[in-house]
Amino acid sequence: MPGYRILGERLGVSRNTVMEAYHELQAEGWVVSTSGVGSFVAAHPPTRLPGRFAPADVETDGPAMGFDLAAGLDEASPKGTPGLLKVASGLPDPRLLPGAELARAYRRALVLNRQQNLELEDPQGHPMLRQSLARMLSDSRGIAASPENILVTRGSQMALFLAGQALLTAGGAVAVEALGHPGAWEAFARAGARCLPVPVDAEGMDIGALAQLAESERLRAVFVTPLRQYPTLVPLSAERRAQLMALAKAHRIAIIENDQDSEFLFEGRPRAPLAAEDRAGVVIHVGTLSKIFSPNLRLGYVHGPAPLIARMRALRQALDRQGDMVLERAFAELLDDGDIHRHLNRMQHTYRIRRDVLCRALHRAFGEDLNFQVPEGGLALWARVAEGVDVDRWAARALEHGVAFQPGRRFAFDGGPVQALRIGFSNYPESDLEEVALRMRAALVESL
Repeated sequence: MPGYRILGERLGVSRNTVMEAYHELQAEGWVVSTSGVGSFVAAHPPTRLPGRFAPADVETDGPAMGFDLAAGLDEASPKGTPGLLKVASGLPDPRLLPGAELARAYRRALVLNRQQNLELEDPQGHPMLRQSLARMLSDSRGIAASPENILVTRGSQMALFLAGQALLTAGGAVAVEALGHPGAWEAFARAGARCLPVPVDAEGMDIGALAQLAESERLRAVFVTPLRQYPTLVPLSAERRAQLMALAKAHRIAIIENDQDSEFLFEGRPRAPLAAEDRAGVVIHVGTLSKIFSPNLRLGYVHGPAPLIARMRALRQALDRQGDMVLERAFAELLDDGDIHRHLNRMQHTYRIRRDVLCRALHRAFGEDLNFQVPEGGLALWARVAEGVDVDRWAARALEHGVAFQPGRRFAFDGGPVQALRIGFSNYPESDLEEVALRMRAALVESL
């Protein structure tokens, strides 16, 4: 092959550029170079070539399955339709992700991990992120948190799954909100537990009904969304919070509280989570960082008593030896430098505007047919639908019009119809949200 200088002159590039290219070819096995002799094409090219094992006649569906699956497991939900305006839940807008800040933090974390040769295989999470989360929970939630009592997970769903595996036994009972979080029910069911529904009203979970259930059942845990009930958005009243804490202490019941989007509060004063008031060691606090930046960045966490965290750590190790240590370190830097807090301040303003735009558009489109309170926080709203409207039929027709919302039945433990629906407002700009209302109106007219 030509020498560095000759090839550089032919290509119009510097000698150093050619030298670096030759060194790369040598490293990959394409070229063999000998000092004083020259560079030659390797007699045997690299074994890994693009497309080498991709014959054109391979069947895209793959071979038929030659073994059996366990019974009782459902497939995951199908992928969404391209172009569909999906307002089925409140998700952060990934287009508003502070990419420059995240990229810089990720590059620094990658370099530091490489330079320090950190072989962290800790399923509990990167120690720097756990320290940052402990400070965040203390400063913004009022929780007396320590890094040893925190487990980092790939999103809050993994946290719920691990909590179910650690707490619940086959046939054991866990109380859940009768209008609530299907993902949590699924996580607990995977542990073999029986989910027992408790009614929800304008003050949140009915603690009186929960107390009656605790007299007839040995409850291992109760799952609740006290700060902003999912999906109805009502907070658990102060009286019921106190009753729940006392009941859990008396019966040794674990409280799994899910804190899904309390970072976003547009009016009023923030409410403290139950974990901030826990003196009996009964509260397991589950949170997420995915709702701050993007659902594609899977980071959640659990705060709880040390023995529980140790068991969940062991369970996590069997499932996933460690998370993304580079991403976790990058997020720790973003938390410590205040980048996440600044991003949240910007998103508060943006999401409040989007909330107001959607609420006004829905009022214009539906009037009294859709009854809702403007949510004081969170990323979605819960609306009551006029009697005589088949909400499920309406939702199906809306899909044909290119918009997806969640009918109330999706959150009903018994699967029965609910004259309500949930709509997210955070992941689309104002013009799209106005289009959402128009499409929903057209779909309602056709469904009647």
